[in-house]
Amino acid sequence: MFARTSALVFAPQCGQVRNMATLKDITIRLKSIKNIQKITKSMKMVAAAKYARAERQLKPARVYGSGALSLYEKADIKAPEDKAAKHLIIGVTSDRGLCGAIHSGVAKTIKSEIANLTSEGKEVMVINVGDKLRGLLHRTHGKHIMLNCKEVGRKPPNFGDASIIATELLNSGYEFDQGSVIYNRFRSVISYKTDKKPVFSNDVVANAENMGMYDDIDADVLRNYQEFALVNIIYLALKESSTSEQSARMTAMDSASKNASEMIDKLTLTFNRTRQAVITKELIEIISGAAAL
Repeated sequence: MFARTSALVFAPQCGQVRNMATLKDITIRLKSIKNIQKITKSMKMVAAAKYARAERQLKPARVYGSGALSLYEKADIKAPEDKAAKHLIIGVTSDRGLCGAIHSGVAKTIKSEIANLTSEGKEVMVINVGDKLRGLLHRTHGKHIMLNCKEVGRKPPNFGDASIIATELLNSGYEFDQGSVIYNRFRSVISYKTDKKPVFSNDVVANAENMGMYDDIDADVLRNYQEFALVNIIYLALKESSTSEQSARMTAMDSASKNASEMIDKLTLTFNRTRQAVITKELIEIISGAAAL
């Protein structure tokens, strides 16, 4: 008799506590996901505002970049294969994440370039613009890293930032024959492409075959032009990368908000079903108890 009474009294209470704990867990998780959704929506709005400003500032930056590269294209400047033993790579990313695979794409391209150039017996050094790129390359290609530039991406890049990077490169004393700037080129709101622009040393440009078509260029003038062209190319890469990053972050936060909405709908359905099951079970127990009396 005692055993039967225990089964009738205590079994429903244990089942009720277990179900209530499940409802509590679902409620906590629902609240957490809703808070995350608020954050992702806010980040999307901020990224959209930054993207609109970055896109407006990108058009004049492209003029600077194309103007700096016009001499290389018209003179068809190329480094001699037998003399191009030292290669410099400038990778442009930022310090901030939550923007998809935009940083890993640049790192993947740089790793491929390092593998191809080292297999040809060339010396390769890398300048990391952005802490995210340093984190992706430090463990596997740390010996190739020459310089790390941080505090990139917190504010819109300007010509002064590109000048600082170029000055650090020139003051480092590293004499390279040929190089490239690897960055993400902005194409549309939902599209970007990893691209690279060439850079050359003063000796390569001065000794180019087609430079004879121009009038005699003084060495100081050519050196000043090379420094200015380097800054312009880096400035273009910073602007292109910043615009691509903001558009990628806006797309990523939009996808995260949609995924959060789907999870909220599923958890809400689970919560309602569980609550309905608890209510039904309690009703059954009350009816069964009343029938037993």
